[in-house]
Amino acid sequence: MSRRAERPAARILLIDAADRVLLFRFVPDDRPPFWVTPGGAADPGESFAEAARRELREETGLDLDCGPEVHRRVVEFVTLENVPVTADERYFLIRSDNCAIDPSGHTELERRVMQEWRWFTREEIAEWHEPIFPVELHLLLEEVA
Repeated sequence: MSRRAERPAARILLIDAADRVLLFRFVPDDRPPFWVTPGGAADPGESFAEAARRELREETGLDLDCGPEVHRRVVEFVTLENVPVTADERYFLIRSDNCAIDPSGHTELERRVMQEWRWFTREEIAEWHEPIFPVELHLLLEEVA
C-alpha cells in the first residue's frame, strides 16, 4: 500500500456583511460535484497564515489579513490530481463587506473545475443537495463565527 503524501493547507472561512460564507463548487471529471471553502495547499516554506493570505488573494482577488487560526483538522482524501493525501488543514476566519469575487488569479486546474461560487447562509449549508466540505462546516461556523 502506498503512503499518503502530507499536505499542509490553509482554508478560509470568508464571511460577508450578511453573515454568509463563500464556497466554491468543484466539478471534477472523476467524482460528483462538491463545494468547499477557499484555500489550498501551503507552498514549501510557507506558514499557514501566509498560505491563507495567498490563497485568498488568488481565489477571490481579496488581499486581506487572515488573522489568527481558528480551527484545525486532519483529514484524508484524494486530490484532484489523484494523489492520496493526509491534509493538515488550518482554518482562518475573515469578515469582509466586499462580496465581489475576482477569479483572475485562478490556476489552470481551478479554471477548469471551479467555475462557480456563491455565498451560503448557514441554513443553506445544512440543507444543501450537494456535498459541502468540511462536512461539519455548519457546526464549525457556529463555533467560530
